Amino acid sequence: MEIKIQSIHFDATEKLQSFVEKKTAKLEKSFEDIQKVEVQLKVVKPATAMNKEASLTVSVPGTKLFVEKTCDTFEESIDQCVDAMKVQLSKFKEKLRDR
Repeated sequence: MEIKIQSIHFDATEKLQSFVEKKTAKLEKSFEDIQKVEVQLKVVKPATAMNKEASLTVSVPGTKLFVEKTCDTFEESIDQCVDAMKVQLSKFKEKLRDR
């Protein structure tokens, strides 16, 4: 599984990058055939609350799944994205099983 992290309008720290990698790596427990995970971290309007936006694009065979969350911190955004992606992956897995 390939993990690609983009930080838009700021430089992500090593600590933040390792946090993102650790959290997204857990997605493989939900679905084994993940090919690529793209994470975009963006500061929306600086100097306001709820301005850290994280979006997760997961490439699985046949489709791409997408989640986007905005919170006070990037860690919180990533947590919520990973949780939402786990739900999408389990639904996708169910669809595959039904065929």
